[in-house]
Amino acid sequence: MRLYFIHGGKRIWFSSWLQTGAFPIIFLPIACAYFHRSRTQPSSQNKLFFMKPYLFIASAVIGILTGFENYLYAYGVARLPVSTSSLVIASQLAFTAGFAFVLVKQKFTSYSVNAVFLLTIGAGVLALHTSGDRPANESNREYVLGFLMTLGASALYGFILPLVELAYKKAKQEISYVLVMEVQTVMCLFATGVCTVGMLLNNDFKVIPREAREYELGETNYYVIVIWTAIVGQCFFLGAIGVIFCASSLLSGIIIAVLLPVTEVLAVIFYNESFHAEKGVALALSLWGFLSYFYGEIKESKKNKPALQTEMASASDGQESV
Repeated sequence: MRLYFIHGGKRIWFSSWLQTGAFPIIFLPIACAYFHRSRTQPSSQNKLFFMKPYLFIASAVIGILTGFENYLYAYGVARLPVSTSSLVIASQLAFTAGFAFVLVKQKFTSYSVNAVFLLTIGAGVLALHTSGDRPANESNREYVLGFLMTLGASALYGFILPLVELAYKKAKQEISYVLVMEVQTVMCLFATGVCTVGMLLNNDFKVIPREAREYELGETNYYVIVIWTAIVGQCFFLGAIGVIFCASSLLSGIIIAVLLPVTEVLAVIFYNESFHAEKGVALALSLWGFLSYFYGEIKESKKNKPALQTEMASASDGQESV
C-alpha cells in the first residue's frame, strides 16, 4: 500500500477498495469444498452455503464497519511513513484486548497480559523517533490528521476482531472453516460496496487510467502493485478471521502485532529507512511478547491435559457400568 502512494498514487478510496476487492478469489476454495461435500455427504446435506440469516446479517454489519476502517487505514498509510503507521499495530492490540474482554469475556493469564504489554510497548517505542521520519512537503495539518485517522482505524479494527468472535459464538450453528470463508466473502462484499460508493463519489474510476499512465514506476508496474495489494489483503483478512475461528480474537491481534518487526525490517530493505536503536528495542520486545504468549499457552495446555484425561476416564467408566 505504501509503495502505491510513494510513487504517485493518490486515490485513498481506491486503496481502501483494494484491501477487500479481491474477495471473488475465495469462491474457488468454497467451490472446492462444495464439490467435496457433494461426493462425501448425503444429498440432503449438500448445501452451497451453510450460513444462516443471523450470521449473514452479522457479517454484513461487520463488513460495513470494515469498509470504513479500510478508508481510515488507507488515509493513514497515504500520509505517514511506515515507521509511524506501525503505531497502528501497537494501539490495535490494546483495543483488541479491551474489546475482547468486554464482548467475549476473554480470559487473561499473566503470560497473555505480559504479551499484550510487551508488544504494545515495543511498538510504542517507535514513537520516540517519528518526528525525524515525517515525509517531505507534507503540512503539519496533514501529518496530524493522518495520525488521528490511523488511530481511528486501529480502534475500529480492534473492535471488529472481537465482534467476529462474538458472531461465531452467537451463530447457533457449527462453525467450520468453509463457513469462515463464507463469512469472509460476505464481509468483503459489503466492505467493498462501501468503498465502491466512495470511489464513485470521488470519481476514482475516471482517474485511475490516467494515474496508471503517469505512475513513476510505469503503467504495467502500477497494475501489478494494485493487483498484488488486493490479493495480499485478501490473504490477510482471511487469515485474521481464521485465527479467530481456530483460537481467539486476542491471538489474532497478537499475530498482527508480531508483524511489526517484519514491517520495520522490510521498510529498511525496500524503502531505505534507517534502523535506529528504538527499532531494535521494538524488535526485541515484540519477539519477547510473542514468545511469552505461546509459552503461556503451552503451560496451560499441559495443566489442562491431566484434567481432560481424568474426565475422559470417568466417562469411560460410566459407560462400562451401564
